[in-house]
Amino acid sequence: MRVLFTSLASVGHTYPLIPLAVAVREAGHEVHFAAGENVHASLHRNGLRPFRPADSFYEIYAEDLEPDLARLRPDLVVHEWGQPGPAVAAQRAGIPSLWHGFGRLFPDGIGLQRPVPDAPHLDICPPSLQDKDFLATAERIELRPVAYSEPLPEWRVERTSRPLVYLTLGTAFGTAEVLATAIEGLTALGVDVVVAAGNVQLGAVPKNVTVQSWVPQAELLPYVDAVVHHGGSGTTLGALAVGAPQLMLPQGADQFANAEALSAAGAALRILPGELSTDNVAEGVRTLLSRHSGHRDAARAIAEEIARMPSPDEVARDLPKWATAK
Repeated sequence: MRVLFTSLASVGHTYPLIPLAVAVREAGHEVHFAAGENVHASLHRNGLRPFRPADSFYEIYAEDLEPDLARLRPDLVVHEWGQPGPAVAAQRAGIPSLWHGFGRLFPDGIGLQRPVPDAPHLDICPPSLQDKDFLATAERIELRPVAYSEPLPEWRVERTSRPLVYLTLGTAFGTAEVLATAIEGLTALGVDVVVAAGNVQLGAVPKNVTVQSWVPQAELLPYVDAVVHHGGSGTTLGALAVGAPQLMLPQGADQFANAEALSAAGAALRILPGELSTDNVAEGVRTLLSRHSGHRDAARAIAEEIARMPSPDEVARDLPKWATAK
């Protein structure tokens, strides 16, 4: 079987697809990956044969992909939620396709076209957090979310007797003001802090704070006691998978909806932009780290739910049946 994966050319949209794409390749199938060149290095390292359709840089339109569908003649196309164009191209070519989610179904108005609800979806969001209307109407193929990040040579987690808190605002929403406020609030707690600052430049920080532009998040998360972040789907699901409670500082896109869903489930606290202060950050994380925190219990319950979801290897074994579906 030949499978074509496709995503927007960003970490947040490409990385959720890599675990399944690798599992499909390891199951003996031929895998190709259509995306902009920005994510090609990661795809090459995983043997996923990336290419850029036409002149596409970030988004792929139906017309961009049609020549490659004729060239490759895949048996199945897997396209993530941010890519409606490949869904149209596959339908025109008579090729079965699957939508691949990146988290909870995102609301209208964030700059992405919502996916077709009555098509089959590979859904990596635990059902207890998924949009209830989507659960009721979509044909869902449950797929366990598996955190993926690029390895960093010689990087390792430094643990002490103090709690470890991970702070990130992702790759697109970080600002020096928000990060500095969060760092100041965390400093008052006597915890160790690892900060993934992205392209944001920060000044001097206390000795218990480690700042890097990027960290291998998948390697770090199993060691953390709490996560303070923007509410992006990748970090949200990665933290949930290890049972870490979260303090969410939503900045845009689907982050407000994610923060609302997790706080309603009891697995997170949230601070909205107008409420952000060092005191509120300190109080929020202090609550999460409490020995009797119900937020930790709620996060661990969702981690158990995620662990029961079918793994990428299991889903890869069943994928050929979707290649014959019309």
